[in-house]
Amino acid sequence: MTGKDKRAMAEWVLSELAVEPTDRILEVGFGPGLGIEVASAATSDGFVAGIDYSHEMVEMARKRNAAAVETGHVDLRYGSADEIPSEDAVFDTIFSINSMQVWPDAAAGLKEMRRVLKPGGRIAVAFTPIAGQSQDELRPLLTRVGFDDIRVEKQEIGICAIAEKHMDS
Repeated sequence: MTGKDKRAMAEWVLSELAVEPTDRILEVGFGPGLGIEVASAATSDGFVAGIDYSHEMVEMARKRNAAAVETGHVDLRYGSADEIPSEDAVFDTIFSINSMQVWPDAAAGLKEMRRVLKPGGRIAVAFTPIAGQSQDELRPLLTRVGFDDIRVEKQEIGICAIAEKHMDS
């Protein structure tokens, strides 16, 4: 994927999530930080956090988003999807692009995402067709870990599963 394609993917995913300017957003597996950059621009009065398992990607993303990191609008940390360094129910929106296929345990990562998501919050898991993730696995996996109102959207650029954590969860 080119940088232009990655930006288009991040913009598409965030539009599917109907991000609001005041949202608290988490990206799991942010890579070089392009999705963080797009999320930061969409949340003028919110907050954007990210975790990535690569120290190199954390440094690269911090450089890309230096101004937002400096002001405290963005917080980027080293971390794993199955142990998100956060309190429970703090994020309105969580997304992951081309990342889940490299998690040691996808179900554990999704459970952690659900734990840190506020009731009524939304998640998106997206990937390109060549990323090695099967779309057939997504809906049952999201259901199994407790997400509701699951829908799968497809575009030429990729596949995106969007789900919600119900208010009573």
